Amino acid sequence: MKNAHPPHRDPPVVNVRNLSKSFSPNDPNAVDRLSFTAGPGEVLGLIGENGAGKSTTFRMMATMLSPSSGNIAIAGYDTREQPREVRRSIGILFGQQSGLYERLSARENILYYADLNGMPRSQSRQKISETASLLDMQDFLDKRSGTFSTGMRQKTLIARTIIHDPDVLLLDEPASGLDVTTARHIHDFILWCRNRNKTVIFSSHDMAAVEKIADRVLVLKQGRLAAALSPSDWKDGGNLEDTFFRIQESPL
Repeated sequence: MKNAHPPHRDPPVVNVRNLSKSFSPNDPNAVDRLSFTAGPGEVLGLIGENGAGKSTTFRMMATMLSPSSGNIAIAGYDTREQPREVRRSIGILFGQQSGLYERLSARENILYYADLNGMPRSQSRQKISETASLLDMQDFLDKRSGTFSTGMRQKTLIARTIIHDPDVLLLDEPASGLDVTTARHIHDFILWCRNRNKTVIFSSHDMAAVEKIADRVLVLKQGRLAAALSPSDWKDGGNLEDTFFRIQESPL
């Protein structure tokens, strides 16, 4: 059950090998010898209790943290040797992160990020309209973001994440704290990305949502890979939540 290699035949877009991260010589690794791959058009869920290593793993994949040991390749680029190329290939969302310019509208915030990624204005304007329609943002697209609800902010952040059309999306708790309708829009968006052959790696504490949209699930425990699950694994166990708790209660 611990095998983290996917069932797809295409070369992996994300390749993590023996990844470890320690923040202090006297502390246990926040991430400990973690290995997994993810392929094109795959939605990979990362689940685990707080402190299991999910966010640290995301930050290493996003080149925000340097691994203590091990390697990460994304879209053929090494995160240590080619961080700029990696950042061009990924879209990143970390929970309810800040980062919107509150005096700017949603459209202006997204357009600014498109400019940073070198997109032509004609292309970015069209992409913003398409993404706003997908995420049901039309009613607030031209309103100042300082007035936004949590759901409006999250949709704007997600639109900003996808605007440069990255091959890989790293979404850490993308639907945390959202109402049911907004969370559903986010989950539909993830499936939309999968249908366009993008690789999506996301974390969530909402087991029902993970069970619904993930092609595979990695269970992290104390920084280690405790199990790699396919839908048949958690269906055999009743459901994903029951399977998760059995894994948590078992020794590594």
